[in-house]
Amino acid sequence: MAHQAHTIKRFDDELAELKAKVLSLGGLVENAIGGATQALMTRDAAMAETTIERDMAVNALEVQCDDLTRRILVRRQPAAGDLRFIISAIKVVTDLERMGDLAAGIAEGSLRLDDTAVKPLASLANMSERVQAQVSRALDALSRGDIELAMQVIENDNAIDDLYHGIYREILTYMVENPVRISGYIILSNVAKNLERIGDHATNICEMVIYMIRGHDIRHVDHDAAAALVKEKSRPH
Repeated sequence: MAHQAHTIKRFDDELAELKAKVLSLGGLVENAIGGATQALMTRDAAMAETTIERDMAVNALEVQCDDLTRRILVRRQPAAGDLRFIISAIKVVTDLERMGDLAAGIAEGSLRLDDTAVKPLASLANMSERVQAQVSRALDALSRGDIELAMQVIENDNAIDDLYHGIYREILTYMVENPVRISGYIILSNVAKNLERIGDHATNICEMVIYMIRGHDIRHVDHDAAAALVKEKSRPH
């Protein structure tokens, strides 16, 4: 019995370690998104370069998370809720790593923007704030296993998409009015697209939170249907 208790304790410790590493990765990504956006809006080349360099730390922590999940799967052969948590962690880590790449892409765009006469748009700053809030809430939902918060993030994704489409139309107008500065506006368009994709990855994380807690995969249903399924799943039988 003592050996079994020790094994269970070690398994719990490994799961806690995995969760801590995933959340640490999320913290790095949050900082990267904030740093990249600030570098863009303030034309801070040093901050942009720092953000790009720190993407290596994101990649390194991704590898650590992957190694730990493999060890847990081989040694412990988890089942039920523990297995769902590990599957969710694997997918969340992939989303976070891609978000880090997108943040680095924004930082790279801010460096290229220095060669143009184009100033960043105020609407981009607003979109970035909204996206960063989505990422923060997604990580909170993951940390607390908060299904209601996860659903809020998923439902708010449409607003992020609307912001992106509005900025895209705004940029097209500027391109027509100032064709000599088109290269700069293309950079801003790419920044907006990266932010929109970061928002999508935040949504993906929340979908995995729901799978982790309820065991229901809502990735390929619309938001209203997902909300109905989650509500139905939560009813006592």
